[in-house]
Amino acid sequence: MSEERIILGIDPGTTIMGFGLIRVKNKKMEFLQLNELDLKKYKDHYLKLKLIFERTIELIDTHHPDEIAIEAPFFGKNVQSMLKLGRAQGVAMAAGLSREIPITEYLPKKIKMAVTGNGNASKEQVAKMLQSLLGLKTLPKNLDATDGLAAAVCHFYNSGKITVGKSYSGWDSFVKQNEDRVKK
Repeated sequence: MSEERIILGIDPGTTIMGFGLIRVKNKKMEFLQLNELDLKKYKDHYLKLKLIFERTIELIDTHHPDEIAIEAPFFGKNVQSMLKLGRAQGVAMAAGLSREIPITEYLPKKIKMAVTGNGNASKEQVAKMLQSLLGLKTLPKNLDATDGLAAAVCHFYNSGKITVGKSYSGWDSFVKQNEDRVKK
């Protein structure tokens, strides 16, 4: 890996997509930006997906990230919500892939654990820890932006480790990376 790289973190959503960017220089994090794409006013789900794609492309073309870290959808009770969230994530991933940027997916618990040391931390605890780690003066009203930033920070902390989230090319790859989970 190069001495300097930029990581874009995304918390996908069809109501609010949070995102944050950090620069890594000589193994140290530097805060660049955090913000959100507010999609509440749009009723058409397909328009929301288009806007997520366009905003992700705009972020990529503006900041030229070397890697993207994205929060994986968590399993909820509402199947329709999961489907919408999965589509939002897929569209953001497609934007990154269209620019040939490596993407790593992290479960929400893994992100919280990396940032706070507690996989069950609240959004507020994650935001406060990011404020402390990166010297943020203020926190945004909606914490989706800090969730996106947390994905980028999680990726920074997990860089260089053998398993960095999910990236399997098939069953053979899965079995090789998870031999301890396979019953023989």
